[in-house]
Amino acid sequence: MINKSYKKMLEGKSIIRELSEYATARGKEIGYENVFDYSLGNPSVPCPAGYTDAVVNMYKTKDPMAVHGYSPSLGIEDVRKAVAESISRRFGINYESKHIFMAIGAAGALAHAFRLVTEPGDEIIVFAPFFPEYTEYIGRTGAIMKVVPPRTEDFQINFEEFQHIINEKTMAVLINTPNNPSGIVYSEETIKQLADVLYAKQEEYGHDIFLISDEPYREIVFDGKECPYPAKYYDNTLTCYSFSKSLSLPGERIGYVAVNPKATDADILAVIMGQISRGIGHNCPASTSQLAVSQVLDETSDLSVYETNMNIIYDALVEMGFEVVRPGGTFYIFPKALEEDANAFCMKAKKYDLILVPADNFGCPGYFRMAYCIDTEKVQRSIEVFKKFVAEEYHK
Repeated sequence: MINKSYKKMLEGKSIIRELSEYATARGKEIGYENVFDYSLGNPSVPCPAGYTDAVVNMYKTKDPMAVHGYSPSLGIEDVRKAVAESISRRFGINYESKHIFMAIGAAGALAHAFRLVTEPGDEIIVFAPFFPEYTEYIGRTGAIMKVVPPRTEDFQINFEEFQHIINEKTMAVLINTPNNPSGIVYSEETIKQLADVLYAKQEEYGHDIFLISDEPYREIVFDGKECPYPAKYYDNTLTCYSFSKSLSLPGERIGYVAVNPKATDADILAVIMGQISRGIGHNCPASTSQLAVSQVLDETSDLSVYETNMNIIYDALVEMGFEVVRPGGTFYIFPKALEEDANAFCMKAKKYDLILVPADNFGCPGYFRMAYCIDTEKVQRSIEVFKKFVAEEYHK
C-alpha cells in the first residue's frame, strides 16, 4: 500500500518548482530568453576555477578508491579538519574536526540537526518569512513547527510574538540569515537579543534549547558588510552550511553541520549524527565533492552580479511604487504585491512572461519573491516588461 501522507503531498506541489517548470515549457514556445524567470534560486555564476582544477587533478592523479569510494559516515577526516580550521580562522571559534559533520547539502545538514535535538512532539520555532520546505523538513521528523509572524517593516525577528510562542516544549529555534525569501541579514543586535532570550528560557525551563542556523547564503552579503555569525553569540548553536551558493555548486550537494564547541555534549554530537544517518539513509556525502571543496574553502564564485541585479530591481520596484525592504544579501527580493491576493498578482504577471513566486507558503501572504540569480542583461530587459505589467493591470 502506498504511504498516504506522501501521496497526499502530490496535492501540494512546490509552487517554486511548478513555476520553474512552467517557465521552462514556456521558453520552448517563445525562447527562454523571452521568459523573465524569477522563480528558482539556482546560482547563475560559474564555480571557481580552483574547484574544477581540484576535481580534474584528483581524477587524473589520486587513488580511484579514495576519490570514488564511500566516505566515512561523519565525512572524510582531512576534510572535516580543513573545514574546522577554516571556520575557526574566520569566526574565532575553536572548532576541531570532531565538531564537523559533513552532509549532503544544507538540506541534509538540517535533516540531521532537527533529529539530533528533538523527539517527536517537541517544538521547533521558525520565523516568517521562511523557506517553504522547512514545513516538510520539520514535519517529517515528528517535531512540530511553530511559526513566529513576520515584522514586515524590516523583516528582523518579531520578538514580541516570539515571546508568546516559545514554551517548555521548544527544543530548537531555526533561523536563516541571510534570509530566503526576504534577502534580509539579521543584525548583530537581533542575534544578541535572540541569544539573550534563549539563555533566559534555557534557565527558566531547565533544558537545552538549540539554535539551528541555516546559512547557505552566508557569503552573499551586500554593501561591503559581513553577516553576523550566530554561533559567536550563543553556545548551543548548530551551524548548517552548504557550498551550493558560495561556490555555485548546488548540484554537488555538499555541506556540513558545525557544532559549537561550547554546546552541550559538543564532542559527541557529530558521532550521534552519524547514527542518525543510519536511520534516514542520508549518509556518506560524495567523496569527490568533499575532497574538492576542501581545496577552496576560503574562495567563492564571483558573487558581485547578485548585488548589481538587486540594485537594478530594487530601484525599479521603488520607482513603480512597490513597498519593498532593501535586501542585505542573498539573491532574493521580497516586495509586497499590488493587491491583497499575491497569487492573483503573480498569475497576472505570467501573462507578461514574468514568473514571480507568491509568498503564502513562505508564511507571509500578500508578498512575492523574485530570485534574481539571472543574467544582468535579462534583468535589465525585464524592467520595461514589469513596468508595462504594472501600468496595464494596476494603473488603468
